[in-house]
This record gives sequence, structure tokens and C-alpha cells, in this order.
Amino acid sequence: MPALLENPFRGSGLQGATRFPMSDATAVGELLSLCPVHGQTALLDQPDLAAQLGIAKLYIKDERDRMGLGSFKALGAAYAIAREAAGVVRNGDWKQALAGRVFVTASAGNHGLSVAAGARVFGARAVIYLAETVPEAFADRLRAKGADVMRAGATYEASMNAAAAAAEDQGWTLLSDSSWPGYEDLPSRVMEGYLQLAAETAAQIDTIPTHIFLQAGVGGLAAAVAAYARAVWGDDPVVIVVEPDAAPALIESIRAGRLITTEGPVSSMGRLDCKTPSMIALAELARDADMFVTISEAEAETAVARLAENGLPTTPSGGAGLAALFAARPPLAPEARVLTILSEGPEDG
Repeated sequence: MPALLENPFRGSGLQGATRFPMSDATAVGELLSLCPVHGQTALLDQPDLAAQLGIAKLYIKDERDRMGLGSFKALGAAYAIAREAAGVVRNGDWKQALAGRVFVTASAGNHGLSVAAGARVFGARAVIYLAETVPEAFADRLRAKGADVMRAGATYEASMNAAAAAAEDQGWTLLSDSSWPGYEDLPSRVMEGYLQLAAETAAQIDTIPTHIFLQAGVGGLAAAVAAYARAVWGDDPVVIVVEPDAAPALIESIRAGRLITTEGPVSSMGRLDCKTPSMIALAELARDADMFVTISEAEAETAVARLAENGLPTTPSGGAGLAALFAARPPLAPEARVLTILSEGPEDG
């Protein structure tokens, strides 16, 4: 059932947490400025939708065409790979900077595309593990980016275990968008890449939002945006983290006061269908998020239909933050100024 939990750790964080995401986007912007396909995405002011919802303002950061890959994920793994390339490039030969390197990961969606694209740009190889539930059409998109695709298990977690095992056996570089004890540096770089989205938004928006709705799978995007929001706007915005009720990894970890693995059925919000949160993301959100909510499959599908009617086609994952807003979880006052993220385009887009 959908749930709402006020964060008891707000301001203090979980006991023992020592690693948090970065909040300075300077390095990201400098490196991305060298990329010919990089350009900022739009911040949409939606007065009609705001009026329908009975709130003062609704801003939507539109990530549906980020760097031609169709989602915010283009900023994550590709940036982490670019940082690796920057450390070894010789004579300006970026195209072969990482020749001989193999990056392996598991993906429930767009993270794999970012790994594949980043590896190809710098002469490396990408191997992407997918669960059996991921559509073959997505596997074809990965192959079109030059990646080798492997199938493993029925869940994202099973494919992640397979990718980690392959990295260990083959000497490949594991590039996950999640983090756990002993595996923190590369996931931190992935989250650092997402700061570009937040920095653009802060420069584009004309007033400080009162509420920020952030959809979450393992929590990397939500953690990066929350960290940046606190750095530039302080305690003013209410940060609300949104998950599928089939994958309540963050809300249940907050409820338990420690990182836990949850269980649940397969969600139509496939990019968010992650049963275990990122350790670094959880640490950040425990400190800086105000509220955690879950949404049902029906609420996500209703949001997709409503967004399409308003000229904003997306997926259940891409519109999950807006789904919580539409479901009034939590209810908002008429003077509310809301910021949300449309994190990906439609499957056939």
C-alpha cells in the first residue's frame, strides 16, 4: 500500500554514515563542456498543470533528450568514465584513452545506455547485464551503442550480482550506480555527474521551490539533487523522495534506521524497481530529505496518462515524482511552488 513517512533523521543523518555525495558541480560542468553533444535541458514552467493541482507554481526539469540518450542517466556513468579517461589521456587522443578497458554493470534501464555510450566514446568496451524481465527492445538499444548484453536472473539484484562476479573473474571495472561497503568511489562519480542537472535547474528557476519531488530507485539522482539543493537553497525546500510501493528500499531503510533489502513484486516503474538502496544515497537522503513516500502502480499509470494529455509523454518511472504530486502525497497548500523531474522519455520515444 502507498505510504508516507516523515524523516526522523532529518538534519542528523544515520548513525555511522561517513560518505555522502558531493554538492559542487564545477568539475562536472568543466568536463561536460568538452563534450560536443552536451547541452542543458529545459526547465518547463507549467501554469496549466499548476492550476489543475491548485498550487502556485509547477516547474518540471525535462530530461527526456539529455545528450541524445533519453534520460538524466546520460550524466552519470558517462561522466564517471570520462573522469577515468581524463586521468590517462595522452596527446589529446580521447578516442583511445581507455582502449583495452572493459566496464561492466547491471542495468534496469538507462544506466546501461550511459555506460555503453561512455565506453564507446573513449575506446573501451561495455558489458551490460540485464534481468530476464528487461524488454529485448532495450537490449537492442544497448547493442546499437556497441555494448555486449548478457542476461542473468529475474531481478535487477540478480543481474547486479552477476555483473559483480564477472568483474571479479575477468578483471573488468564494475561501474554500478549503487554503492555498498568497499565500493564507493565510482558510484560517487556517477552521482557527481547528476549534479549537472541540479546546477542547471538552480540557474534556470526564477524562485526557490517550496517542495522538490524526487523519484528514486537506488537513490543516486535523488541524493545528488538533494545535496545540491541544500547547498544552494538551505533548509527551505521540502524534499520528498518517491518510490514504487513494490520497491520501498529507501523508505523502509529509513523506517529501520539502517540499510535493508526489501521484497516486492515486479513494478512497471522498472527503472525504480530496486529493492536495495545505495549506501551513499541513503546516507545523504537520511540527512537531507524531509519525507519519503511510495506510489502504487495505478497511480504511476494514471500520471503517465495525465502527462501525455498535457504534452509530456514519459514512462511510469519518468513521471513517478509527478505521480506522488498528483496523488497529493503529501497534500500541498495553494502557495506551494513545486519542482519535479521528468527523468526519461517514453519507451517508443
